[in-house]
Amino acid sequence: MSTGADAVDAAIAQGVDLDGTPIPPAMLALYNKVMELEAGRQRSGVKNTMRSRIVRIGAKHIPQAELNNMLVEAGFAPLTEKEIAFYYGD
Repeated sequence: MSTGADAVDAAIAQGVDLDGTPIPPAMLALYNKVMELEAGRQRSGVKNTMRSRIVRIGAKHIPQAELNNMLVEAGFAPLTEKEIAFYYGD
């Protein structure tokens, strides 16, 4: 079994899950439609996109205070109250 984002992207492109089972066509169609919309969305800048990804993914793996400190130390804006409530709220 493969892991990581590259493995997931490769599996989606092949239309199969990581365990080799086929992904239903309706699921693939919806995924592709949403990804096309995202690809066409205006970006606010590379650093903003980087920060958004760091927060979205980091919140799954890193405690709030630690992630906040890491953001600030790297020169990014600290976590906002809205982000804290969304990613760390009960």
